[in-house]
Order: sequence, then C-alpha cells, then structure tokens
Amino acid sequence: MNDVTAPTGSATGRVVLLTTSHRVAPGLLSWPAWQALRSADRVLCADGAHPQLPYLREAGIRVDEAAPTAEDLVTACAGGRTVVVVATGEGEPALTDGLARLAGSGRVALPELELLPASYDLPGARLLDLIQVMDRIRAECPWSSQQTHKGLAKYGIEEAYELVEAIEDGDRDELREELGDVLLQVVFHARIAEEDEDAPFSIDDVAATIVTKLVHRHPHVFGDATATTPEEVKEHWLRTKAVEKRRESVTDGIPLHQPGLALAAKLASRVRSAGLEVPLPSSEGIGYELLALAARAEAEGVDPEAALRAAARAYRDAIRATEGT
Repeated sequence: MNDVTAPTGSATGRVVLLTTSHRVAPGLLSWPAWQALRSADRVLCADGAHPQLPYLREAGIRVDEAAPTAEDLVTACAGGRTVVVVATGEGEPALTDGLARLAGSGRVALPELELLPASYDLPGARLLDLIQVMDRIRAECPWSSQQTHKGLAKYGIEEAYELVEAIEDGDRDELREELGDVLLQVVFHARIAEEDEDAPFSIDDVAATIVTKLVHRHPHVFGDATATTPEEVKEHWLRTKAVEKRRESVTDGIPLHQPGLALAAKLASRVRSAGLEVPLPSSEGIGYELLALAARAEAEGVDPEAALRAAARAYRDAIRATEGT
C-alpha cells in the first residue's frame, strides 16, 4: 500500500481502471496517470508480465499481482479508499462486467468507477502492429520466408490495379482493403530488404527517405517558397526532381514497361511540361494512331488508360446485356 491516500467524496471509494497502449514505450504515461498511481491506496495488476510493471516499481509504485473480482474491489474501496487497476491488454472485461452486474442488482453501493487512459495511440500506431506481424510471418511462414523482391513484383502490379479498380468503382470498403494490400507490399519488401548482406535497409529507412523527399519538394509548405496554384506546385516539383535525379533528358525515369497508353501519355506530359516542340512520329499503323490519341488525351487533361477502362466497362455491360445476364 502506498503512503498517500487520494481524497474522495464518497465513502464507497473509487476504482481507477488504468489502460495503456502496447504501441507506446512502457513508462511513458500521462501525468494524470502518474498522479493516480502515486495517490492510490492500492495498485493491482492481474498480469505479472505486464510491460509497465518494471517501470512502475522503479518509480516507487507498489503493485500487487492480483486479479480481483468486482466484490473484491468493493471491499478494497470501503471507507473511501482508492484502488488503481492496471488493465491487461484485454481491458479487464470480466471485472467491468462484474461491476455492472453488481450495479444492476442494487444490493451494494458501488465505488466510483473511472476509466483513465494512461497512454494513447498516436496516428499511424497500428503500423507498428503490421510490422510485428510481418516480422513473424517472414520468420515462421514457409511461403513468406522464401520470397524475394523479384518473386513479389507481380503481386505489387496486381494490387496496384485492384486499388485503381476500387477507386473507379467508388467502393469504400474495397478501397480500404486494397490500400491495405498495397501497404503490405511495401512492408513485405522492406522486411526482405533488411536481410540483404550488402545494402540492407528497413521500413524506417523507407519512411525516412520519403519524408525527406516530401519536405524538400514542398518548400511552399515547409520553407519560404510560395505556390498559389497546383500548376506552380507541379512546376517546382518537376524542377526539383530533375535536379535531384541529375537527369539529362525529360524521358529519364519513365518506366518503359508500364501499359502503352500510360507510357505514351507520360511522354507527352513530359514534353509539354518542358515546353519542347516535338512532333509525333509520322507513320502508318494502329500503334501510331494510339500514340496520337494518347497525346491528345493528355493535352486535354484526360487519362487515356482510365478513359479506355471506362469504355471497356461499357462494352462489357453491353456484352452481358446481349447475353441476357
């Protein structure tokens, strides 16, 4: 029992259910949590391996390893005493259910019950769960443990296409799922990269690289530059990117293995953005006709790949209508 007793306005006492996040380093608790712990008459925890316990004891908090029932807490709080229960990862549902049953019975006067979050998940905290799950899968799954960057490449392409389909279909549930599948590819590749003997890197290195890039290419957000239109932002982005990559041609960095319409539109976009006058190749054949159409679509602000997919969907619907399905 600690020396300092918390004041309470009720003779039935007070129960403080202290919850913590495993995604935050143990010992990093809120000030109200430390106040409650230091002023409590008793501090209880059912999990002897709870990650917070060593830090609480180091801070001079006596913690009794016990799993009290609702009746035990009522007794422990009698006379206006305060008991803090350091919740396990499950959140003590049996205990709270028991207190609710006692309250419903009307047979006993219950202590005040306070839920006190001692640490909070920051935005993005669930990414830590994903990294831990990926670590375990990589180590223990017979299939995942054998995968390589090259072996996974096709899945990255497939997941990207499925993401685009979810966006175009407007399906929010599907969009959330497909974003997760794309994210998995990033985490999976980063986990494989950690094992490289010559040039290893981790998911933290991946995140650090993109953070540095985003800050550098957004001086109107993180620096003194100004940009009032999307066009100005794009102009600066392309200019900065060209300096970073030390490119000799506007075509440098364009992946030639992407779908043909997208490739043609990207080339046309680079030419237009650079202010170059480059006539389209003059020759006969469907390929050159498609090239001209893709360049025309890009000049009019139309994504030729998306436009063709929309037309193909309409064609599919017509086929099904003809089939009577």
